[in-house]
Amino acid sequence: MSVNHKLTRAQFDEVMVPNYAPSAVIPVRGEGSRVWDQEGNEFVDFAGGIAVNCLGHCHPALVGALKEQGEKIWHLANVMTNEPALALATKLVEATFAEKVYFANSGAEANEAALKLARRYALDKFGAEKDQIIAFDKAFHGRTFFTVSVGGQAAYSDGFGPKPQSITHLPFNDIAALEAEVSDKTCAIMLEPLQGEGGIIDADPEFLRAVRALADKHNALVIFDEVQTGVGRLGELYAYMRTEVTPDILTTAKALGGGFPIAAMLTTTEIASHLKIGTHGSTYGGNPLACAIGNAVLDVVNTPEVLDGVKRREQLLRDGLNQINEKYHVFTEVRGQGLLLGAVLNEQYQGRSKDFLVAGTSEGLMCLIAGPNVIRFTPSLVIPEADIAEGLARFERAVAKVVAG
Repeated sequence: MSVNHKLTRAQFDEVMVPNYAPSAVIPVRGEGSRVWDQEGNEFVDFAGGIAVNCLGHCHPALVGALKEQGEKIWHLANVMTNEPALALATKLVEATFAEKVYFANSGAEANEAALKLARRYALDKFGAEKDQIIAFDKAFHGRTFFTVSVGGQAAYSDGFGPKPQSITHLPFNDIAALEAEVSDKTCAIMLEPLQGEGGIIDADPEFLRAVRALADKHNALVIFDEVQTGVGRLGELYAYMRTEVTPDILTTAKALGGGFPIAAMLTTTEIASHLKIGTHGSTYGGNPLACAIGNAVLDVVNTPEVLDGVKRREQLLRDGLNQINEKYHVFTEVRGQGLLLGAVLNEQYQGRSKDFLVAGTSEGLMCLIAGPNVIRFTPSLVIPEADIAEGLARFERAVAKVVAG
């Protein structure tokens, strides 16, 4: 089949595996928080590639880093290291609790590494009986078989044969359930400090303290999945910094590359020592192109100007959504933190989050859902305030359209 003619949505169904059902819109160009499709239609981007495009589209610092590194060296096998990887790892260590960094390509891969490390650490120090992983309902940790099994949504893991064992799912924020389950057989407790795919659900501070205390009591590790919450999304470089709890292992991806595939697992020297040579690896992990862009992302995001700006933009977006709701009465609440917000549909509109997403697209707004009852907003951390206002105006027209039927 020739590709020398205009590419259309219909060709997706002809040539792509049908595990996605993409919109009819095919974006071809982006700048900042605006996107244009094949027909020249313009959209305000409140989706950010699902919390990925933290600096919007084609940010000059990221484009410059890609061009500069693209003229130097693209790839090396991990029998050698490279300067961008060393620089990015150093920045991550200097900015966080971590002492060691492992690079991968996606959040799922970082979480896979974290879970394998937790199991290996427990095996080496305490023996084969210490293998239980505790995770939580509605959690999402990726699509590898291990991570999707640890994730708390059975619909994503059912139907692929026997699942990895010794994984226990508990209600999120339920301290009593956690106290009843954790034991000396527990090797790790894994959670998102703010559940994203599960519906924009915050971890209670008391719950996080209980997780840390019970893990310490039973020699278990705490793994924070910060794939969606990390790299400034909540107004701190990482969400754990907003809490009283420091994890033993942290995973980061999505915004770390601002749209270029990269991920990392962060941990301490002592824990990291259990991934000895040959125990884990990645062909592209630590790729020079990816790490060069990651360096540029951190240089821009990890500044008071950007992080404080997230909090100001959060308030603008939250206030605007609440004003829309005062007029149309479709949400029970707007929840979340920073620029990871969810508008929760009330009883009258239960199960209809996709209707609002589709209506938003028709009005020139890109947004997301987090399950059938939550509309999710994850715009650029540096979205201009004028674009927030325009995006809210478009979303209000979308809400009016859904309400009118």
